[in-house]
Amino acid sequence: MRIVVAPDSFKENLSAVEVAKAISAGIERVIPDAEIISIPVADGGEGSVEALITATGGKIITTSSVDALNRPIQSFYGVLGDGRTAVIEMAAASGLELLSPEERNPLITSTFGTGLLLKAALEAGFTEIILAVGGSATNDGGAGMAQALGFGLQDKNGNPIDSGGGFLGELHLIDRHQVHPLLQNVRITIACDVQNPLLGPSGATRVYGRQKGATSEMIEILEKNMKHFARVLQKEFGVNFADIPGAGAAGGLGAGLMAFCNARITSGFGLISQLTGLEEHITKASIVYTAEGKIDPQTVFGKTISGVAQLAKLHQVPVIALSGKIEGDMTELYKQGVTSVFAIGDRPMNLAESKSEARDLIASAAERTMRLVEGIAKSPGLLY
Repeated sequence: MRIVVAPDSFKENLSAVEVAKAISAGIERVIPDAEIISIPVADGGEGSVEALITATGGKIITTSSVDALNRPIQSFYGVLGDGRTAVIEMAAASGLELLSPEERNPLITSTFGTGLLLKAALEAGFTEIILAVGGSATNDGGAGMAQALGFGLQDKNGNPIDSGGGFLGELHLIDRHQVHPLLQNVRITIACDVQNPLLGPSGATRVYGRQKGATSEMIEILEKNMKHFARVLQKEFGVNFADIPGAGAAGGLGAGLMAFCNARITSGFGLISQLTGLEEHITKASIVYTAEGKIDPQTVFGKTISGVAQLAKLHQVPVIALSGKIEGDMTELYKQGVTSVFAIGDRPMNLAESKSEARDLIASAAERTMRLVEGIAKSPGLLY
């Protein structure tokens, strides 16, 4: 039996690679000689670098950066197996996971560290860069990233504005005299499946601000400042970035990358599935396993499980989806191609327990579901 294992990460717990290993371990308890094709997948968020270098035979490059509060950290970027393309995960510098809950404050968090990762890749000679956005602790529109690359973001007195979304309202002028010279020679692709615009009810601030630590009062300040920031960008670059789908990704980093780096945005899942050959592997599979930390009605809108299911449906391959938490009606997900959804929990437990035991719970759930699949496969009388 050939089985494709294509999960996303369990956010703030296990990477997609770790989830894939746990699922594979559970399957092997039932069918030791199964041919398991492990393809960790990500939709542009955390784990994208690991998924891509695992699938393409690439490597990790360690480098210095700063976190979202501009504290020095050791971070990384990846090099794909072709040796020519760098892949950067903004969460590796400006990510929510790097801050404690008490430290999360989008008024002062910055994407400066993401800019340093871009700078490191530029200076290493890469002219093709994939930037995976997601899992951000920021709401600064990519302003910090731009500052790291030499853009002078100045207030009305000619002084640099401070870091964070709380200071975007002070932006008056963008000085390009010190922009990194290698930026003009690079092609940057934003890997992202978020379609949110920059502003408004479905924009970066109002949809994602709270999970980054914003209070109701902060959200009003951040939204007002982001509107001002969008106006300055339009005046400077001649494009209204605010309404472009994906501009609101990662607290507006999508808009900032398009404006300051002339980046193009593409589906994170689509790009990663193409680079990993996911669809080709699915066409030869008997069954597909996928997984994500939480499955809810939003899963159908471009999340990894949705993407995997739709590819499998094209080739009439059944899909089992595992999740740490299941909420809401799964009807639309079943229509997209998921055969059945299973929670990994095997008893009542709190979130802390679920996270600490996640590997074992995932492996056990994979084993249980695989025993069901094997039992049905060996019992033709049960089929119709």
